Amino acid sequence: MRVISGKYRGLVLAEFKGRDIRPTADRVKESLFNIISSEIVGSRALDLFCGSGSLGIECLSRGAEFVQFNDISADSIAVLNKNLARMRGENFRVTRGDWKACLSALKDKFNLIFIDPPYADDCGIYATQFVFEHSVLADGGTLVYERDRAFSGEIAGARVFDERKYGKTYLTFFTASDK
Repeated sequence: MRVISGKYRGLVLAEFKGRDIRPTADRVKESLFNIISSEIVGSRALDLFCGSGSLGIECLSRGAEFVQFNDISADSIAVLNKNLARMRGENFRVTRGDWKACLSALKDKFNLIFIDPPYADDCGIYATQFVFEHSVLADGGTLVYERDRAFSGEIAGARVFDERKYGKTYLTFFTASDK
């Protein structure tokens, strides 16, 4: 796992041992960041189920103003902190807790929100619903939901504007719907 572009391009990130963790593949990450590239510079990003922090670190590398990282796992936070130790002078915050506690405590809005929970858990749907119910996404912002199947259904206040499939991975892109 590496940083794809920006000032930390090529930096190899610490990863988890074992097979229980599923980091976003470099090929998927590269495609994702090509799609949202124009939204990153100066943005505020939230990496909600951050794991090793790969998505948020990519944002910092590409000029995001601020990134908040959150994960419930102490092991994830330990790997994240190892990766962030190399990000000198960057503006970020790390929180450890479940997704609802993190989202409930937020005081500011975010331009980019990444929701990449364990595929076996449907909490990503609930987190996405919460983001739109509580206006956590800034006007014109993008929420990216990564999972192992296409999105179906509706989320109040949100609209899907793109969806891509890469092998077994689906990226669904949301923004606030016109009211």
